[in-house]
Amino acid sequence: MSMPRMSSVDRRLALVHAALRVIAAQGVSGATTRAIVAEARMSLASFHYAFTSRDEMMRELIVFVVENETSAAFASVDFGQGIRHALRDGLQGYFDNVVADPGHEQVMFELMQYALRTPELEDLASEQYVRYRFAVVQLLAAAAERTGCEWRIPIDDVARHVVTFTDGMTLAWLADRDSAAAARVMDFAADSLAQLAQPATASPSPKESAS
Repeated sequence: MSMPRMSSVDRRLALVHAALRVIAAQGVSGATTRAIVAEARMSLASFHYAFTSRDEMMRELIVFVVENETSAAFASVDFGQGIRHALRDGLQGYFDNVVADPGHEQVMFELMQYALRTPELEDLASEQYVRYRFAVVQLLAAAAERTGCEWRIPIDDVARHVVTFTDGMTLAWLADRDSAAAARVMDFAADSLAQLAQPATASPSPKESAS
């Protein structure tokens, strides 16, 4: 099979995009290496040149989707109007990304369920949620710093609350496509999460610390 020359980075990305399309259409069980390279219009040798295994590609797929979601959330945030507004903006940015390409989220849910049913891939489900929470922690830390707040509880716990909200909202929207209901969920989530923040306490100056 002839194909234009591609860099290794472009080849990996093309295969990830192809895997997303195949999993969205056929589920993880249908996303064989041969099905993925056929969708990408590449040879089987091209796949093994780019990835050492299908599992490695699945992990890269998770990284790709989570990074896209994180970028969408960060890009939408206005930090100048307080923590509640920043949280609501971030949730909206995430949701807009889901609406723009629902297949990506369907793939992530499918991938998690498949991993949980496959003993040798159990760590893939855990890794997916570790990446979700890590991304949310970055956003929460930036929101607190830029709005002059600090979190009343450990930021990792706040991130877990955010992921729980977004998971439930995403599943509900995939089922009913009711964006108005999703907006109400995001309003509630932003109101609730903002209550976990408080004005940052001023750090003592070196002179005060020494006295």
